[in-house]
Amino acid sequence: MFELIPYQKFRDTPGVRFFDITIADSNARDLVVHEGPATSPNNSSDGNWQFYLHPNQEDNLLALSGGRTFYLINLAWEHPFHIVRLEANGDILRIPPGTFHRSVSDPNGSIVLNQAIRTEKATVKSEFRVYDSGSIPRLGWLRSRDTVKPHLHGFTESSLQRRAA
Repeated sequence: MFELIPYQKFRDTPGVRFFDITIADSNARDLVVHEGPATSPNNSSDGNWQFYLHPNQEDNLLALSGGRTFYLINLAWEHPFHIVRLEANGDILRIPPGTFHRSVSDPNGSIVLNQAIRTEKATVKSEFRVYDSGSIPRLGWLRSRDTVKPHLHGFTESSLQRRAA
């Protein structure tokens, strides 16, 4: 299952905040910048949601600026569909290998740091393949509005109202 991991704040001084955001065993760092309300991966040409799935990588994602909403589907979980909100200076989202995921940034964009843990088998080709929900029936069925309701995490009441609008 995914986790939301708090991290340690060392101290605050006027205009400065110090944090230890170390993820043990991380062996890769990715900086992902979304300019504006970007979606990653983009929808297919047919309008289907697309997802990443890393068979050999665990993601550990921290929003550095802006906010980003992650859509997670893992067919092995008791509740397979989750929507997780990350805000800057919030928790680190740990996504285990084998989890379909995609993200949507806020209207002003976002910057996310990923302290990934990659196995020796990880390659760009194996880890960044895009999966089209239109060609995976169970994946498309799970995310349709007529079936399983997703579990929501990290949303405030005001962000839920904006999301429903």
